[in-house]
Amino acid sequence: MTEFSGALAVVFTLYLLLMTAIGLLTARKTHSPLDFFLGNRSLKAWVTAISSTASSESAWAILGTVGLAYKEGLSAAWFLPGCLIGYAVNWFLVAEPLRKRSREANAITIPDYLDAQFTDKGPALRAVSAAIIFFSMMAYMAAQFTAVGKTFDSIFGIPYAVSIPIGAAVILLYTSLGGFLAVAWTDFIQGLIMVFGLAVLSVAALHELGGWSGMVEKVSQTSPTALTLMGDKTLPAFLGSAVGLLGIGLGYPGQPHVLNRYMAARDSKVIRQGVGIALGWGALIYSSAILLGICGRGLFPVLDDPEQLFPKAAEALLHPWISAVVLTGVLAAIMSTVSAQIIVAASAVAHDVYRKLMRRDPSHRKMLIVGRVSVLVLGLGAMAVALTEVRVIFWFVLFAWSGLGASFGPLILWTLYAKNITRTGALAGMLVGFGVTVIWKVSGLSDAVIYELVPAFFLSFLAIWLGNKLEPRLKI
Repeated sequence: MTEFSGALAVVFTLYLLLMTAIGLLTARKTHSPLDFFLGNRSLKAWVTAISSTASSESAWAILGTVGLAYKEGLSAAWFLPGCLIGYAVNWFLVAEPLRKRSREANAITIPDYLDAQFTDKGPALRAVSAAIIFFSMMAYMAAQFTAVGKTFDSIFGIPYAVSIPIGAAVILLYTSLGGFLAVAWTDFIQGLIMVFGLAVLSVAALHELGGWSGMVEKVSQTSPTALTLMGDKTLPAFLGSAVGLLGIGLGYPGQPHVLNRYMAARDSKVIRQGVGIALGWGALIYSSAILLGICGRGLFPVLDDPEQLFPKAAEALLHPWISAVVLTGVLAAIMSTVSAQIIVAASAVAHDVYRKLMRRDPSHRKMLIVGRVSVLVLGLGAMAVALTEVRVIFWFVLFAWSGLGASFGPLILWTLYAKNITRTGALAGMLVGFGVTVIWKVSGLSDAVIYELVPAFFLSFLAIWLGNKLEPRLKI
């Protein structure tokens, strides 16, 4: 065994043991459904800020963004303001009013919050919102488990069929034990590992090329258009790409696994303090990813798979023990997202379907059992799908972000800032947002015209407005 592989094995093992320990410790503080699904609304600023951002960024934040910058050059930089605009919208427009109003309504989940906005009651709104969350999260989780398998396979050489159950077992263990608190704290740790890994590796790559001037010279030699804002695109192609990358930010206000962090924040002070932390984390991680991707053109001019730049550069440029920590960031990115998605999907099943739609009123102890069983069953189901290696999962996850963003983003903003929303408008917005996302992607318009989230988001807004006209105004 080489020093690198030995260091990697030790660091990965310690990392997995740390995640399990967090699950055991937070289990001691989990005594009620509010504890299990929302951490008793007790999160502090650093945990709220970094766990919310880390849970929204899966392996694509490390592998995908770096690969995009390697392929597209500086023109991929439009990705950075797109994501930061999404962060800013969430923290300045959504976080505090959602925290306050969800607490006033005693809402534990996003379907809970939405249902509480209307004086008339009916099962459709909760059922539709829970269904969208469930199916989107299941596809997301299956894809993340697949990424876990591929990470172990590429780094350790552990077979796909063995590595997925190993990774899934750790995630399901700490999530089922500690619930939301375990997820929030592990996401916090994982977010720090992610940003450390990208920052260190991007600086190492820049240093290897001889600093900024050396990087510019070597990258320009291998790819003359890499350092231009338009790359080698025509003006229409560039504009479409830039709008699409900027449009990614539209998805953030509609991600339930991000929004529940704001609902769980302890008080207004947490939100005020969290703004700078979250925006700083986002700026650092994405600027580092873009820098690394561009440097990669000078370091490795020919790569068959640009998304392999991160692990390849880590092994080539860093000391084995530092490289081991940096590569742990890939697994951290995956686990931070999948655990957040599992707890949201489980809450939709246990709280929204079992407790609310089926009108059950179990004791706290029984509800905790239902929640933990939901985590295990949903996780095992997603793992089983991942083991089949069905490629449609990867295809679907590309617009799962868009589907959630278009279904819930406009609706959340409307409930927080408008006074005339109706149950019909809310249902229309969710169905149109999700439906347009699917149709746009299936028809190929995402590749031919523009990223599906942009039209789906604005058509969802329009559907809410039209739905409101069809129903008498309700008191919220």
